[in-house]
Amino acid sequence: MTPVHHRSHVDDLLSFIKASPSPYHAVASAAQRLEKAGFRELRGTDDWTGTTGGSFVVRGGALIAWYAPEGTPAHTPFRIVGTHTDSPNLRIKPTPDTSSAGWRQIAVEIYGGVPLNTWLDRDLGISGRLALRGPGGTTDSRLVQIDEPLLRVPQLAIHLDRAVNDGLALDRQRHIAPIWSLGAAEEGALLRRVAAAAEADPDEVLGWDLMLHDIQPPGYLGAEREFVVSSRLDNLVSVHAGVTALAGAATAAEEPAYIPVLAAFDHEEVGSGSDTGAQSPLLERVLSRSVTARGGSPEDWSRALAGAFCVSADMAHAVHPNYAERHDPDHRPLPNSGPTVKVNVNQRYATDSTGIALFASACERAGAPWQPFVSNNAMPCGTSIGPLTAARLGVPTVDVGVPGLSMHSARELCGADDPGHLAAILGAFVTSG
Repeated sequence: MTPVHHRSHVDDLLSFIKASPSPYHAVASAAQRLEKAGFRELRGTDDWTGTTGGSFVVRGGALIAWYAPEGTPAHTPFRIVGTHTDSPNLRIKPTPDTSSAGWRQIAVEIYGGVPLNTWLDRDLGISGRLALRGPGGTTDSRLVQIDEPLLRVPQLAIHLDRAVNDGLALDRQRHIAPIWSLGAAEEGALLRRVAAAAEADPDEVLGWDLMLHDIQPPGYLGAEREFVVSSRLDNLVSVHAGVTALAGAATAAEEPAYIPVLAAFDHEEVGSGSDTGAQSPLLERVLSRSVTARGGSPEDWSRALAGAFCVSADMAHAVHPNYAERHDPDHRPLPNSGPTVKVNVNQRYATDSTGIALFASACERAGAPWQPFVSNNAMPCGTSIGPLTAARLGVPTVDVGVPGLSMHSARELCGADDPGHLAAILGAFVTSG
């Protein structure tokens, strides 16, 4: 990509992130882009027989999409891009209305590995989905997004906590209820506010999956605008790059040697152990049905998996200038030097030499740089959906990611060139040998 194309890609990424404050919104945004590229949604209860072209399946905060032109042999191997739609945040409890000392507050629960201090003194909105009563005993789901300064978790003044800079006390996890008004708790107040934003009747709301998000918009940072700063870079950078790569594969002139697949899972930040996570059979069942829909046999399914490969794309750590000793001295990725290939011999990442070679080859075809990453021996690294996907499907997998700072913070940072590099590499990966 040229510098102009990099900026165009990031501008589009920022729009994608702004429209995707929750996993459900991220899936809706991805689906909308795929539909513009000619993909169509399939439901699990539909008959998929004879289905070809671009298709996708949505389940809650997860999306599986693939492209198989008419005439594609049923045994054609898959090229899978694995990502996740969720990010650590604060999620609203089932009984949300509470109060303390004359302040009306909202009860929240910590989702994933949240650096709590990054959520203090920020203007917060609410997003997620409502489960509504439908006709004949059915239920319906409706997205809600309130991009208003509705809530705030106020920090204790330094005059009342002189040791605040000595480290965040563990018991502060009990003091994260955001404020949103004055007065005693009023049962149903939050529900009425959220239902109004979703144009729904509060009496029709049977449940919800609601969370808080920082309403500060994403943007550029730095003397040359060389950085991107935003909420949820982990992992919407990868979701957006995967959607871009898949849409590009669908418009390619040549017949594909592989079936490109995007797997955007939910709940990775809490272990992927749900019906929409990487540990679930969701991807396996969708891909198996896609083979059967094209007239494939169990043997075709086995052949398609035997020739498959997966790139698990999740954010990575750039070397931190103030804590360089926390990084391996010989592996210090920098922003705007390309995505990293993440290696861990204990298989917290699924990368091996064949995966490195395949990814490096895709980088060469895309004209994009890459960097190796390995954690300091003195501390364990994080993990990703790569090992889970590899174990579930028995498919070779390489773990990669755009390097950044402030991972899991309410506002993260990465290089402005790297999202475009990743999209170009994934595009080469899903379309070439």
